[in-house]
Amino acid sequence: MLALKLLLVPAFLGLLTLAGRWLGPAVSGWLAGLPLVAGPIVLVLALEHGPVFAAAAAQATLAAVAAATACGVAYARTARRRGWPTALAAGWAAWLLTALALHHLGPGLWASLALALAALGLAPRLFPGSAAAGPHRPGGRDLLLRMAAGALLTLAVAETASTVGGRWSGTLALFPVLGSVLAVFSHRRAGADHAGLLLRGMARGMFSLAAFFAVAAWLLPHRTLAEAFGAATLACLTVQLATMRWHGGPGRPGAR
Repeated sequence: MLALKLLLVPAFLGLLTLAGRWLGPAVSGWLAGLPLVAGPIVLVLALEHGPVFAAAAAQATLAAVAAATACGVAYARTARRRGWPTALAAGWAAWLLTALALHHLGPGLWASLALALAALGLAPRLFPGSAAAGPHRPGGRDLLLRMAAGALLTLAVAETASTVGGRWSGTLALFPVLGSVLAVFSHRRAGADHAGLLLRGMARGMFSLAAFFAVAAWLLPHRTLAEAFGAATLACLTVQLATMRWHGGPGRPGAR
């Protein structure tokens, strides 16, 4: 699973950086909301530990959408007044406090879905207003640094996840590795507004991630892996296309 993470995260960061070059931060963030990292992790958990274990992890990942949203909001709001180190510390602190609260509450599937949808629904009101930011074109060295930072952060999270149980494994699968790396580099190179728009776009894109893990957690104990993950992928793509249409499509990175 570690090798999978170390391959997926840098590759996805590279693709998101290239998307941000041409389409702007909002679209890059929206694409980062897809479960292209956490989804395969839960699949590996299902193969290694069985569908019931993976269902519990998927349910925890679904609830952790609220923690990831809290991280993005805290970063974006702090970035308006402080530099990226303080903003990153604020974001991670918000993630940790929310994740600890969720672990203590131990919400069931439908409560986890309700928490995720509530957090994503409130997110547009909680993010600070940002001026429109167009595409930003980082150089090749910047791209390599992003990918290396993503790999190192992924390694740290994976080492932590290896010592905890299924619920924490699911929660840590959604630790904001992608969001942290993208936000910090965007903040440093293009300013707080650019980072804020990216994180707002990520919150918008995470509706599809919530759909994926809700369906996976519901079906894994009762269906084959192919059926459960196939249905989860279909739900994810349906919601992602719906959010694209609702917000005016990827050609309008600053929409809503």
